[in-house]
Amino acid sequence: MKKFILFISLGLLFSCSSNDSDYQDIDEVNEAYQLQIPTNFPELKYNFQNNPLTTKGIELGRELFYDGRLSSNNQVSCAFCHEQKDAFTHHGHDLSHGVDDKIGRRNTPAVQNMAFVNEYFFDGASNNLEMLSISPIHNEVEMNETLPSIISKIETDPKYIKLFDLAFSDQKISSQNMLKALAQFMTVTISSNSKYDKFVRNEPGGEFSISEKNGLEIFKNKCASCHSTDLFTDNSFRNNGLPRNPRLNDLGREEVSGSPSDRYKFKVPSLRNVALTAPYMHDGRFGSLQSVMNFYTNGLVDSETLDPSLKHGNQLGISLSEEEKSLLISFLHTLTDSDFISNPNFKK
Repeated sequence: MKKFILFISLGLLFSCSSNDSDYQDIDEVNEAYQLQIPTNFPELKYNFQNNPLTTKGIELGRELFYDGRLSSNNQVSCAFCHEQKDAFTHHGHDLSHGVDDKIGRRNTPAVQNMAFVNEYFFDGASNNLEMLSISPIHNEVEMNETLPSIISKIETDPKYIKLFDLAFSDQKISSQNMLKALAQFMTVTISSNSKYDKFVRNEPGGEFSISEKNGLEIFKNKCASCHSTDLFTDNSFRNNGLPRNPRLNDLGREEVSGSPSDRYKFKVPSLRNVALTAPYMHDGRFGSLQSVMNFYTNGLVDSETLDPSLKHGNQLGISLSEEEKSLLISFLHTLTDSDFISNPNFKK
């Protein structure tokens, strides 16, 4: 079985120095970049026709992702809330933080495997990866900035003059090209080399312990209807029975669709790297996987939109013994992708 290799020609892909003064050393070569799809993954959903991947487009996107000038105070970059070591989440923070220490309304979602889904954020407010970055940029408690203002701050930077010139045929430092470059970088942040991946692809390093195998079987029987495929999400929006958080008054998907039938529904998150991304749920209310397990066994509340899969007559939730919870957690740790969180090509 073919082994998935994310980057070809690493030196060519990210040859740019991070120091502005070294802009003249940026490699002049821009090449088409062929994304390699992991053999155990579903098909891509992102349409690359209007934004083909190139080595310099990806490099430019990475520079922008780590640039605090995308925020009004020049300090809050995309990476401020999406830290690579935590699978591009804000580990330890229940809600996102932004400019001037303002607090958002939701937990920071992971940036991983973005090209395999087509709806983003917990409420699905964006269905376009190129437009996704506008939401946090414009949000007054996150980055609180505008696209024209960002362009005015970077358009005289020699590093960006060089990179935009190489990355796009029109050579323009523009909002459109900036958003395209950010999308290109997010496209290649693929996590697909965990112990679980090696197990299903029958590769070295994928040998499961008895506990991990038993945990996988429990997962298949009790969790995989929502956390399906090797992305570990069916990309649906569901009400999983969380007690209301009166402080946030978050209606979930209803805020986007306007339909009361979507009240309290949130996107089913991928479980990849889940051991690294605490706290959990859209409002970060649970600090551990054990707490999540306990919630699903005895913490749900009923409502008109509660997902039917969590309702069995008068019983709510998922029946799990303490041993089953332990085995499930053992399996979930096999979804940690150490290569992904340490890949030097994703760093500043």
